Amino acid sequence: MVVVPLLALLALALAWGRELPLVLAIILAVLLAGAVLAAVHHAEVIAHRVGEPFGSLVLAVAVTVIEVALIVSLMISGGEHSASLARDTVFAAVMITCNGIVGLSLLSGTLRRKVAVFNAEGTGGALATVATLSTLSLALPTFTTSAKGPAFSAAQLGFAAVVSLLLYGLFVLTQTVRHRDYFLPVATAGDAPATAEEHAPRPSTRATMISLGLLLVALVTVVGLAKVESPVIELAVSSAGLPQAVVGVVIALLVLLPETIAAVRAAKRDQIQISLNLALGSAMASIGLTIPAIAVASIWLTGPLVLGLGATHLVLLGLTFVVTTLTVVPGRATLLQSGVHLVLFAAFLFLAISP
Repeated sequence: MVVVPLLALLALALAWGRELPLVLAIILAVLLAGAVLAAVHHAEVIAHRVGEPFGSLVLAVAVTVIEVALIVSLMISGGEHSASLARDTVFAAVMITCNGIVGLSLLSGTLRRKVAVFNAEGTGGALATVATLSTLSLALPTFTTSAKGPAFSAAQLGFAAVVSLLLYGLFVLTQTVRHRDYFLPVATAGDAPATAEEHAPRPSTRATMISLGLLLVALVTVVGLAKVESPVIELAVSSAGLPQAVVGVVIALLVLLPETIAAVRAAKRDQIQISLNLALGSAMASIGLTIPAIAVASIWLTGPLVLGLGATHLVLLGLTFVVTTLTVVPGRATLLQSGVHLVLFAAFLFLAISP
């Protein structure tokens, strides 16, 4: 897990800005998968050292910061074709995390036990924050009238950026300081004995710092290789006659792979709360950091900035929050809830392909 991120970073440096033949694109895809697995490994080392919920927060914020840098760089170089890139990426992140990751985590947990148990107070607060940020940033621009099209005026965008940062900062304070216990795994009667991994001694400070550095290298590589592979993805999407928005969905899926794998592995250890922390924390960070970054970047961007969702996506977004609320409120979920979330995720993917 030390060699793979460095090898992938070297390949990224050699391939950056070049057209990729098919064989090289396949090799880079394999290295991308290796970088994802390495990122998950080093994130778990850090999480084991710092404990929860800090471990989930490290992975969510690290991935999102690099993802935001990718979005801004693509928007600056993409011209008018990238006008809706931020909207498409953030919406895809919300659908992937709130339906895909949550659904897979609940599925993994309920297949091992009949009921997945988590803390409703912490998860409910996280969901409320995600729903508020999503509505303010993605739904309201469709209905405002100060600017032409589904977009914010400069003042509205500034307001959305400020409240996004404030809400995200308030959530982090709540999660890590004032109500940290709300975001810790829930112990239940008859819990299975802790695994050898959980009994392992905490990593040393030196080992943790090395893992932190390798985590950042792996995440930079994941996002960078996703960007390098994007022309190949665009060509494949175009050749298949699919909508251009599918490109953003594929890239979002690649970027969120580390969180997905980490969440499912936590669920298999009966730590559903950690899975939900990763899912909702990633969605929240994606909005709370992307919108302020886009607001600052809009000073230099010359093209339009489309943030408002269309009618189909608004329905999916609203249904997602209603269903997730019903899942979270009891603090317990069954196989049925996992199936509902996965069906919503499948609907999102299908409608992206066939709008």
